[in-house]
Amino acid sequence: MNYKNIDHEVLTSIYKNAHIALQSISNVIGEADHPDMKKELNEQYEGYEKFIGELSAYMKSIDLEPKDIGVLKKAFMFTAIKMNTLTDDSKSHIAELMIKGTVMGITELIEIKNGHQNDLGEKTKEFLNGLLRLEEDYEQRLKKLL
Repeated sequence: MNYKNIDHEVLTSIYKNAHIALQSISNVIGEADHPDMKKELNEQYEGYEKFIGELSAYMKSIDLEPKDIGVLKKAFMFTAIKMNTLTDDSKSHIAELMIKGTVMGITELIEIKNGHQNDLGEKTKEFLNGLLRLEEDYEQRLKKLL
């Protein structure tokens, strides 16, 4: 088993997970009118941006190129958010949408963790657990806005 390839695959998945979250926040933040929701989304955006910066720097240091999410995926996400907020852009509805996305991200990370826990290098585990903690924290914070 080639551990380097597994680490690279998992780091790429972690990067995409965080990048999708960042893109989702970018798409929804303009729809949020409530000050508490705007504040939460801005804080989450900054958290994901910081995480992605650290992860990207590490990936580059091991000659792994971070891959952006595709244009079609971005367009789909943008359209889905616009459609979902067209008739209801309330604080609780936006919180619900963000919770659903966050839970999807958490689920993906737990699946990776459970499937590869013993095969990952320490630095990869740190990033995996770091994003998992970040997303679990954001989920709890969003629940307070329902």
